[in-house]
Amino acid sequence: MRKKIISGVLAILMGITLIGCGDNTKATTKNTDDNKLSVIVSIYPLKEFTEKIAGDKAEVTCLVPDNMEPHDYEPKTKDFQTLTKSKVFIYNGLGMESWVDKVNETIKDKNLVIVDSSSGIEVRKEEDAVDPHIWLSLKNAEIQSQNIKDALVKSDEKNKDYYEANYNKFKEELESLYSEYKPKFDAVNQKNFITGHAAFGYLCRDFGLTQKSVENLFAEGEPTPKQLESLVGFCKENNIKTVFSESLASPKVSETLAKEVQANVVPILTLESKEDDKSYLEAMRYNLDEIYRCMLSEQK
Repeated sequence: MRKKIISGVLAILMGITLIGCGDNTKATTKNTDDNKLSVIVSIYPLKEFTEKIAGDKAEVTCLVPDNMEPHDYEPKTKDFQTLTKSKVFIYNGLGMESWVDKVNETIKDKNLVIVDSSSGIEVRKEEDAVDPHIWLSLKNAEIQSQNIKDALVKSDEKNKDYYEANYNKFKEELESLYSEYKPKFDAVNQKNFITGHAAFGYLCRDFGLTQKSVENLFAEGEPTPKQLESLVGFCKENNIKTVFSESLASPKVSETLAKEVQANVVPILTLESKEDDKSYLEAMRYNLDEIYRCMLSEQK
């Protein structure tokens, strides 16, 4: 995530003006598309979580387009129009969407169920900054999915049993993947890996791993020569042969470090947008498998 949104206020004000000047009829509670529940989510992983639970009972729309870094997104007037016609709005929270407070203030009286999916998650910090990458933890994904399920039930109680069953199935899939990899990571003696930016702290917490990153939580700026020197020393000391690079971030800094320590650059998926046509579970399996492979190859 290269930068925080600083120019979305104008678009938000335009949206507020538009909404304020529209007709005064309350937002409809009628479902769309053959009576499906209309749900808006902020970022891609929430779209997949919601679709897993809602199944064919909801139409789920993601505000941030595919292949766009979420912190580069700025709400448009049409986004406000879409929101006011929906039934549920789900966002990640923890500062991931820097525009969300103004959006929530605008839509709070529009008969929407508003969901902060981070509710109930134990938050971690990186250099005093709150880490918003909660969906990269299988354990956190369970909590986010439960929050989503509860919102769907609140909005569409007649399908409560359906949502509960889908949530329980998805929870089992998350737990199964976690249970598959936890003993693998417990067994390796080298538990460090290098990423382009510090997005994988919650995944590390799940499995007792340690990430060292070239850039900070939001991939802002390049490391100083002293920081790069420290990373080079760490890689050599720990026999690091893989430097992971996120597809939505510039690979330049990761490539620079890899060249210094004669390591390979390997893609890793942050899932801020859909990547390589992989589902959430497929992408998380890919990440865990690549991290495990690199640790096996780097054991002394």
